[in-house]
Amino acid sequence: MLNSLFLAVILIILLFLYWRFYFLRDPRRVAPENSKAIISPADGKLVRIIKIKGMDKGKLGIRKGLFGKITTFTKDVPNAHYLIVICMNVFHVHYQRVPIDGVVKKVKHRNGKFLNAVFKANNMAATLENENNETVIKGKITIKVIQIAGFLARRISCYLKENQKVKKGQHLGLINLGSQVCLITPKIDLKVKEGQNMYAGKTVIGEMK
Repeated sequence: MLNSLFLAVILIILLFLYWRFYFLRDPRRVAPENSKAIISPADGKLVRIIKIKGMDKGKLGIRKGLFGKITTFTKDVPNAHYLIVICMNVFHVHYQRVPIDGVVKKVKHRNGKFLNAVFKANNMAATLENENNETVIKGKITIKVIQIAGFLARRISCYLKENQKVKKGQHLGLINLGSQVCLITPKIDLKVKEGQNMYAGKTVIGEMK
């Protein structure tokens, strides 16, 4: 009994130390000086680069893992062309950073919620709209960063406010546990490809035209 209690206490201490000193680590990042460069808002793997087509204009569904999707509006980004999806796991840095210099035009937070299960093509699937936060930044171009919380721990922090001036590379927010960050941009000169590892505030996603 005492051995089991001792092991449980040790496990709790180790988990706390992991969360405090590894999961919440915040390494120094220096953004590239290139004024045309758009930098990654998140650490993780670039899993998809999607061209936003005519039928997607106005409203866009973004899948979140196997469990559901969120819906976002592309009208916030004039001439929206790319949706870039970056996925994180528990080993990645979970702080997000601002991709471009500019002014915050919109910050919108949506609480996570579970929707009714739906039946389609003889498969039962639960549809989940995860907690998410949208931040629209206008500089030389307008972009949207979407923080999407994980399935189990739906906790998002955004450090920015509307009408705030921001600099490329400064902190945008934090997501706790496995999660996803999406970036919507107009047509840019892409410098990345699917499957590539991304580093917030450092990796150049593309250059403004």
